[in-house]
Amino acid sequence: MRVLTRIIDGLLLTAVACVHLLAVKTDFYMAYLPAVLILLAVNIFPSIYNIKFKKFRLRVCSEGADILTSFLISAGTATVFHIIYAVARKTPDWKNWGVSVAVAMIFLSLTFWNGIIRVYLTSVQLGIKIRAIGIICGLFPIENIIVLGIIIAKTTTEVEFENDKINLNNNRRHLQICKTKYPILMVHGVFFRDFKLLNYWGRIPEELTENGATVYYGKHQSALSVADSAKELAERIEHIVKETGCEKLNIIAHSKGGLDCRYAISHMGTDKYVASLTTVNTPHRGCLFVDYLLNKIPQSVQNKIAFSYNTTLRKLGDENPDFLAAVRDLTNERCAEINNTTPNVSGVLYQSVGSKLNKAVSGKFPLNMSYHLVKHFGGANDGLVSEESFPWGSDYKFLTVKGNRGISHGDMIDLNRENLPEFDVREFYVNLVLGLKNKGY
Repeated sequence: MRVLTRIIDGLLLTAVACVHLLAVKTDFYMAYLPAVLILLAVNIFPSIYNIKFKKFRLRVCSEGADILTSFLISAGTATVFHIIYAVARKTPDWKNWGVSVAVAMIFLSLTFWNGIIRVYLTSVQLGIKIRAIGIICGLFPIENIIVLGIIIAKTTTEVEFENDKINLNNNRRHLQICKTKYPILMVHGVFFRDFKLLNYWGRIPEELTENGATVYYGKHQSALSVADSAKELAERIEHIVKETGCEKLNIIAHSKGGLDCRYAISHMGTDKYVASLTTVNTPHRGCLFVDYLLNKIPQSVQNKIAFSYNTTLRKLGDENPDFLAAVRDLTNERCAEINNTTPNVSGVLYQSVGSKLNKAVSGKFPLNMSYHLVKHFGGANDGLVSEESFPWGSDYKFLTVKGNRGISHGDMIDLNRENLPEFDVREFYVNLVLGLKNKGY
């Protein structure tokens, strides 16, 4: 029915776009009044089916896709109509024909900009790349139609997917499937912070809380040695437990955060406050390409990079960041030392997750650049960490999908807020936490 609505709206817009020639033929210039009313109706209420979308953003985005679809139908049919009118008549009235083309372009332009502004302002899945391509290709015939088709397809898929997720959560909210015995502590990796306006974990925490989870964040500095990060995390964990009276926490830690948490549990007396540790794409056995870079890049250059990073991050809130200390603790040799001196603690559940990026071109910058280097030294990887470095603990899950895309280091924390065709990262974490709940944690 929704497709039929789009076709009908497109045909109505075609009549609007051709109104001048139709009016001339019938000497009925009052046709402009209903034409304007139709134009307003289609642009304000493009589809009665948009009321099913639960969020205002999704409704506006869906309406934008509907309007752009109607625009494509109308632009095509109106163009054909004007060509046939010019060719079929022996003595075309070129003046009226030219006025009609101008009127059609004005009316269709209003429709196009209404639709494109809606989707550009509300869509998440279009991303910067497609938005930029849309702007550039808008200047070229044929290409602009192809790109517009891609924009419509992406936004339509997005609103349907997101609305299905809202319905899913509404239907299971009473089950509280993520309401674990102990709260969840989410720990970020290196070179990032837990910023309020840009959540490191993307849409994942909201999805967990929607399903009953209580979520806290590590809030430690972005770049320190494993030992120093562990000290900050140990203080944070003890603070949460004593303030809330929750007794223990379930930790989900990404990348270097997994090393930090293991160290805190084994060396900082934090084990009594931790029920479980799930490491996600953590380099437990280091990153050989980091060893390579540290050996190849002159010390003077390393120091300059570290100085720039540390200076910038101090301005963003870090008290005493140490870029080089963080990097050195990711080497293969240093991780081997940590593993030898940091055994698992009895009574804490250790489990791990890893993923694979299938091709470099599928990764977002800079993972598309580092993928080949990591592959050279460690084989299959997520763009930063090789597959052999992921496993730790009693349960290990390795994730990948068919085709070229794969699942990158950033995809595992919803860094780009991208809906992958075969991997729903938010639902993965819901099931991960459900698993903890089922185990009594």
